[in-house]
Amino acid sequence: MDNVTEKVQPLSMEVNLRNMVKALFENSHASSEKGMLRWNLHNKVQSHPSCTVALVRKLVKQLQKCIDKLQMCESHVHVIPILHTLYYVVLQSPVVIPVKLYQSMYGCLMRLLILPLPHSAVALSTVKSIRTELFTPGSLYHRRVIAEQSLKNDHVNLQERVFLLADPELFSDPLEATMRADLEVSSSLRDPLVLKRKVVLRLLQLGLGSFCHSPTIQQALESLGEQSLEAIFQETVLAVEQGVQKGPEGWRDYIDHLQMIYTQVLTSCDKAIGYENNTVYPITMPYPEINFILWNDEEDLWNALTTFTLRSSFDIDDKSQRASVQSKNLKELNKGPPQIPQRSMSNLSKRRNAFKDTKPGNQLSLMDEKMESSSTISSSSREQRSHTARIVVMGDDRILGKLASAYCSIREKESKHIRLTKKINLQFYYIPVTDVEASVPLQPNTTEQARLSIASFLGKVDSWYDVNINILQSAMPRTAGMQNTNHNKPSEQNLFFLDTLNYYLRCGIQKVNLPLYKVMMTRSNEVSSVIEEVFVSSLEADVAEFKHLKDKSAKSYNRRKRSVEVFGGVMSVSYTQVFVSKREQLKGVCPMACSAVITSEPSVTHGEGYLGVRFNSVNLEENTKIFTKTISIKAMENRTLVVCLDKDFRRTYSNIQRIEVSPYVDPGCNIRTRFSMSITKDLPLSKYVDKILSLPINTFSGVTS
Repeated sequence: MDNVTEKVQPLSMEVNLRNMVKALFENSHASSEKGMLRWNLHNKVQSHPSCTVALVRKLVKQLQKCIDKLQMCESHVHVIPILHTLYYVVLQSPVVIPVKLYQSMYGCLMRLLILPLPHSAVALSTVKSIRTELFTPGSLYHRRVIAEQSLKNDHVNLQERVFLLADPELFSDPLEATMRADLEVSSSLRDPLVLKRKVVLRLLQLGLGSFCHSPTIQQALESLGEQSLEAIFQETVLAVEQGVQKGPEGWRDYIDHLQMIYTQVLTSCDKAIGYENNTVYPITMPYPEINFILWNDEEDLWNALTTFTLRSSFDIDDKSQRASVQSKNLKELNKGPPQIPQRSMSNLSKRRNAFKDTKPGNQLSLMDEKMESSSTISSSSREQRSHTARIVVMGDDRILGKLASAYCSIREKESKHIRLTKKINLQFYYIPVTDVEASVPLQPNTTEQARLSIASFLGKVDSWYDVNINILQSAMPRTAGMQNTNHNKPSEQNLFFLDTLNYYLRCGIQKVNLPLYKVMMTRSNEVSSVIEEVFVSSLEADVAEFKHLKDKSAKSYNRRKRSVEVFGGVMSVSYTQVFVSKREQLKGVCPMACSAVITSEPSVTHGEGYLGVRFNSVNLEENTKIFTKTISIKAMENRTLVVCLDKDFRRTYSNIQRIEVSPYVDPGCNIRTRFSMSITKDLPLSKYVDKILSLPINTFSGVTS
């Protein structure tokens, strides 16, 4: 009877996995259902490690079906979702995946490299990850956890920090409290000693396979003291980094190194260990450290990045001092037991205290000092940019406009003196949020829907973003309504959000470049009063005298024909018309309108895009629209404009007579050009051409610019 049960359970698991994989990559299911299916599928790997190999096999078969359809010139819309799902299962897998299955994966992925962008780019990234895991098993999880948790070591300096910036207009007090409580619960699970035991055990399980007796090694690791565990952890980091650098040629050395570590753990244990049946422990991936910020002031982002840069600079300095102390101790090993240099420790203590007492106003000078000192430690760009700041903004078009403004401000500061980007790699993510309840669908052409124009564009460009991220846009109000009274454990809904966020952070590495536009606004009767701003989604310019008529025109005009024809104010408009041949022609018009709406129209295939300009008249039949890259609008007849950027009432400017809109030129181009021309004369001409600045938002597929 027991044998029959053992056969039935794997069979039912196989059928369940097959049905889930089939449903996930079928067009008959809605996006919201697919997002939940993806989450449940990855949860199975965590809760039932034994099904991992079967799941990988199903995904490989699904990928092979996609390749067969490609040969018949059918759609390849499911290629990128399968690749990301496959990669994440391999990253999560606590069990050894057979070499033959890896080889099947590798063969399928290599066949996808002939696809056009962005499919080939995602396939290439997946190929590199699978190849790394094949020859250094366990390295993907090991390196990811070290980077996300900023676990200090002497061999690789990888640190990541997640900054979650939320729009206070959309986050109520209960929602903010719920979010902070869940993040605090997840942060309480990140004890450094526990994490080091987990990464060591996970690496030995995957690297040694059946030769690793998991219950025994777990007991041994738990009995180790802090110093012994630290030494073992440092050895695992060294083994992984050497294995990754050597590649296939270093596979045998890598396995031998892990075997040595395994033996070292057992011999270092001073307690008796009871031997149990060898079972694989399902070690889950911990949540990264997330800083939640209600984004009120634009400078909050700069200050947070500055603090992160300073901390990472001190870590490099600490690492350098530890290395020098270790080197000195090795040289003096024969003279007696090593002594701790009191002077170095006192200096280190002073520096740490100085960092704690540093005020934001003094951070720039301190950062300059640390940059100069850190540059003497390592001159390689790999070491300089080994830290990553993952900036996640939550809101609608308004917060993206704020992010665009902050990003341009950072680029302006960096063009004068490189501080942040010399040390930190900036990655931007966007999670759309609306204050409309999930049970109320967003209607087209409504204010709420209009404020999610960029989220809609990203969903059209990247179907997997639409499936996993766009479905979160109305989940926040529901989360506040389902606030969990037991803060010791996040609710299932909040776990879904946190898990989806981590999935986005780990797999969303392809960028969609949203073009940025600079607007120069001249106030009426004040020639010298010029306001410089930037927008990413839209600019609305209303003629002040006719602003109240614009809201009524759509209703009144459809009911009855107006007895008095009022079209609006005269605007003097000059713009550059761009033809298919990329030839440009300067044109001018004088429409009579009550408002002008300028919207960014990003290109699906590249990051340049264009502007769509609609002139709204009170008479709807007189509405006109043009497409351009640059435009100048001037209010005539002593009238003025009220300008609103990115639908954000907090960025509204009145008494404007003239606006000039053009693509935003990267302020860093000039300084790089001067530097390049001073050291070489044979660079390509493109190096000296001004580059249009775009806001790079990470997605699952991306669009090549």
